[in-house]
Amino acid sequence: MEPAGAYGAGKAGAVSFDPVAFFTHPRTVLRLLSWVFSMVVFSCIVNEGYINIGSERLLCVFNNNADACNYGVTVGVACFLGSIFFLILDIYFPTMSNVKDRRRAVLLDLIFSGLASFLWFVGFCFLANQWQMTSPDELPLAQGSDAARATIAFCFFSILTWGYQCLLAMNTFKSISFVEVKQTLLPRTPPTLSLV
Repeated sequence: MEPAGAYGAGKAGAVSFDPVAFFTHPRTVLRLLSWVFSMVVFSCIVNEGYINIGSERLLCVFNNNADACNYGVTVGVACFLGSIFFLILDIYFPTMSNVKDRRRAVLLDLIFSGLASFLWFVGFCFLANQWQMTSPDELPLAQGSDAARATIAFCFFSILTWGYQCLLAMNTFKSISFVEVKQTLLPRTPPTLSLV
């Protein structure tokens, strides 16, 4: 039986990149879903989230509140870029041989995923509230209503995907810390007593 390294750190770089295994891994699927969901949110707001009624000034479809549209676009773009960054980090992660670097990468993933899940929850509540307060008189011919509903729905889906990524990162972080502490406290070879 081979000795276990700290979450694979001892075997870092020994295995070549396998695209099929990478793209079928649950973490990669979640990152791709989060990437698509964030793209849907900010593109719906940018494309159909603003209307103009008899003037050149654009108004947000969410109760004419520009902060609602700005929040959705900001969180959507940040999570879009974050998903790309963590996909690249997941490709690079098996080649990291330093346990501290691996722990930092997983901790960064944990913090970002938790923060993104919280921001999507706030965005879901904020956009749903503003959409509920929007009167049909403000939207002629229900302009932008489908995009607003899609934005709210994909904000909710993003809460789930980022929350699950946070749980996966937490489990990974625990296993990295536990293996390293176990190897420190319980060495692989027991000390031998010499009677010489």
